[in-house]
Amino acid sequence: MQRTKPIVGITQGDSNGIGYEVIIKAISDPRILDFFTPVVYGSSKLFGFYRKTIPEIEQLDTNVITSASDAKPKRINILNCLPDNVFAEPGQATPDSAKAAITALSKAVGDIKAGLIDVLVTGPINKKAMSGEGFGFPGHTEYLQQQFGVSDVTMLMTSHRLRLGVVTGHIPLKDVAGSITKDKILSKLRLMDKSLREDFGIDQPRIAVLSLNPHSGDGGLLGTEEQDIIIPAVAQATGEGLLAFGPYSPDGYFGLGHYERFDATLAMYHDQGLAPFKALSFEDGVNYTAGLPIVRTSPDHGTAYELAGRDVADPQSMRSAIFTAIDIFAKRRDYAQLQEDKMPERRLESSERRERPGRPQIA
Repeated sequence: MQRTKPIVGITQGDSNGIGYEVIIKAISDPRILDFFTPVVYGSSKLFGFYRKTIPEIEQLDTNVITSASDAKPKRINILNCLPDNVFAEPGQATPDSAKAAITALSKAVGDIKAGLIDVLVTGPINKKAMSGEGFGFPGHTEYLQQQFGVSDVTMLMTSHRLRLGVVTGHIPLKDVAGSITKDKILSKLRLMDKSLREDFGIDQPRIAVLSLNPHSGDGGLLGTEEQDIIIPAVAQATGEGLLAFGPYSPDGYFGLGHYERFDATLAMYHDQGLAPFKALSFEDGVNYTAGLPIVRTSPDHGTAYELAGRDVADPQSMRSAIFTAIDIFAKRRDYAQLQEDKMPERRLESSERRERPGRPQIA
């Protein structure tokens, strides 16, 4: 039976960062519970600790559970999945806070696989600290790709102003040029095109592709990746029916506002895309993982240890991440229904083609 409201699983992230603060602030208005049922993966003890650091929030209607199947609508459900002796050390990267982030994430992923929650919103983590505790992945994106067994995903940053994907993600800058291939660009373009159609409801998405080198290589003077890799990839994508354009030199592309003419932008590497994205959309930016069978979003900021426990963190990006996940969940459902409605028409067209007499042979 289809739920009347989606159940949103929200992982705490690193328990010593601003994760709890932005989560609590984002869902503190009781009117927000008309739209979804939240399940916060972490600890009711930690939740209570951070709630007390936010004086303007006096009371919240919470429900402490040990299984997502016990989540109640119109309540903030806190799923206890951490040890009873857990404690907070705001502003400190510790092994315990990293372990807590891993545990909460693992539990939430298990529950979304089991269908107990509908979408996943992940709190900010400390990648280095989690690596030290055996996490084994550069970040959420790579972990979720492995967990759901998909061949490729892309980090798609989205806001009210632009959507932006990257060809290479969390790798050192010195490795970027050698990691960019025609096949990788094509894979990201196909992924983005599919996501824009199914997840954002755009019928004919237009995607701009950025160059790697300054001034798009200046005809090979500043690098040949544009002529050898990027331009052929864009040409093949266009031949496949994708509306791909470029490559564009990033400085002029963002400086002159050309991104406003496209539905999405594909950058070659992490900071090439995320630096302008955050400059333009830091307050409401959302990180969405395109290519997964489930919907996962996160705020576009990190743990911000220097702000932890001080009641100064802005919850807008977390709130945007929650509502973006809900919107994409609904768009996917609508798209699936549309495809199902088209099936009889497609079967009829197929039948008519089979029954149509063949072309007469010319002697």
